Amino acid sequence: MLEIHDLKAAYGQVQVLHGISLNVPQGQVVTLIGSNGAGKTTTMRAVSGMLRPSGGRIVLRGRDITGLPAHRIAKIGLAHSPEGRRVFPTQSVRDNLMLGAFTRLTLGGKRPRGDLQGDLGRALDLFPRLRERQNQLAGTLSGGEQQMLAMARALMLNPEVLLLDEPSMGLAPILVEEVFHIIGRLKAQGITMLLVEQFAAAALGVADYGYVLENGRIAVHGPAAQLRSDPKVQAAYLGGAASH
Repeated sequence: MLEIHDLKAAYGQVQVLHGISLNVPQGQVVTLIGSNGAGKTTTMRAVSGMLRPSGGRIVLRGRDITGLPAHRIAKIGLAHSPEGRRVFPTQSVRDNLMLGAFTRLTLGGKRPRGDLQGDLGRALDLFPRLRERQNQLAGTLSGGEQQMLAMARALMLNPEVLLLDEPSMGLAPILVEEVFHIIGRLKAQGITMLLVEQFAAAALGVADYGYVLENGRIAVHGPAAQLRSDPKVQAAYLGGAASH
């Protein structure tokens, strides 16, 4: 579904990604874990078109999307729920959600228009707090509610692949648990996801496969259960023991 081959990316003269390769099969959740500064968010930004790669290839459903602008990649079917949420604060919750479906509404959009109202209803069913607040300005929501809005907005694209960048960042533990419960529900629906997450144990708990990124390179990868039991991964990212 999503293939990344020898991806390189830089900010000015600072090389961040040194040729990483990974694969996100259809219907699976793949997680990318690593310490702060390892290059996880840079990877997501390069894949979604927010940052132009300096080398390598990104292929979505057999189509090379390397270097395409973000709006064209969205039209092809890749949705990005970014680090830091980035909701439209002066727009209502409902308007934020409909903006997520924008490329389904524009002329020349490659996403099938489909049943927008039905998809909106399903998004609100998945995130009941948003249903209660759909006429509220997004900027007045709590941090957890804004994270749920960012995820729901990305889902409104009806994407081929969903990128989730640090969905638990800054949330209280009970909300982290709720976010991962929702990710599990999305997985059960067959939604293909690439997940970047600071809570490695939780990410490996929901993922099918994982990659560990260190200093812009893939250090180790394998089935999520295998990584959870790897002593080196446990010591570096799981607090010395796998979480159950």
